Amino acid sequence: MNIQIWGIKKCQDTRKAERYFKERRIKFQFIDLAIKGLSKGEFNSVKAAVGLENLIDKEGKEYGKQNLKYLVHDVEEVLMENPLLFMTPIVRNGKLATVGYKPDVWGTWE
Repeated sequence: MNIQIWGIKKCQDTRKAERYFKERRIKFQFIDLAIKGLSKGEFNSVKAAVGLENLIDKEGKEYGKQNLKYLVHDVEEVLMENPLLFMTPIVRNGKLATVGYKPDVWGTWE
């Protein structure tokens, strides 16, 4: 298993995802979205697995702060420019991926 977790250190669901994999002694790589976003290839892989609309956090502070609700925008371009708009955590295992805290799905990966 090659697990990658993209998230924000302060996000409760991201911390719960990290704990899930630590408790099962499954190695993972954590990428802090506040520091580094997804590469174009990683983005396309995750988008193919979960769908573009599921990637953007429409309830988050950053979405409201940028007034994206009222603007016409290219979602992919906005997400690549501002990684804090991603719904977290994004957990990827090869071509499989989830957005949010999904232990029931991760259990099927083991």
